Amino acid sequence: MNKYWIWFSRINKIGAYTQNSLLKIYKTPDIIWKLNRSELAKNLKDEQINIVLDKKYRDNLEKYIEYIKKKNIKVITIYDKEYPKKLKNIFDPPVVLYVKGNEKILNNNTLAIVGSRTCSEYGKNVAKQFAYNISKQNINIIAGLAKGIDTSAHIGTVLSKGKTIAVLGSAVDCIYPKENERLSEEIIKTGGAVISEYVVGTKPDKLHFPARNRIISGISDGVLVVEASSTSGTFITVDFALEQGKNIYAIPRQH
Repeated sequence: MNKYWIWFSRINKIGAYTQNSLLKIYKTPDIIWKLNRSELAKNLKDEQINIVLDKKYRDNLEKYIEYIKKKNIKVITIYDKEYPKKLKNIFDPPVVLYVKGNEKILNNNTLAIVGSRTCSEYGKNVAKQFAYNISKQNINIIAGLAKGIDTSAHIGTVLSKGKTIAVLGSAVDCIYPKENERLSEEIIKTGGAVISEYVVGTKPDKLHFPARNRIISGISDGVLVVEASSTSGTFITVDFALEQGKNIYAIPRQH
């Protein structure tokens, strides 16, 4: 495990697009690590340079590596063969993915099921049933482990003994919402995966969830929307999916 990739994932405040731009120029994070302010100034703004040079992101990297190994978390870089090929094609792919569970499924056929956190029982049942039946066809179900539709989609897949991927807006060791900790364990036990672009120890943050949604749509072959109102955050995922050229399917609310 390379400490420079851990460091590089910690400085994601400069933005994934910028991180990828730097990799195109310098190839590896260890070269970027060694750049001085004047060299960084060729490609970055002052505030981005400050983040790259900030000592706090460079400290304790060995401890991070030790903890990651202890928790059996895999670190997949954008250069690794396990990295989802479809995700590489988006505008700003994460440079690192942290994975608990089965990283081999990240390149399989995948359908995203997303929708409202405050859904009806009908919505929950529909999401669960679709996930159950679709995952029986060897198609992975991907969602964001949120309350409501996401949770139902993960449960439906687990019940079918299919494989589901949960994408987090926090680190893989900081499951959110807390009540889905057991579900995350079931996902892993049935051959699925829990993934995040955020380094271990990263708590959930409202800014992380829209960013998380680009990964959900990026890995998927299509997106099924269940019971989302016009103001729902689900439409962030839909917008990303449309940008990425994915098919969108919708199940409206029951009237």
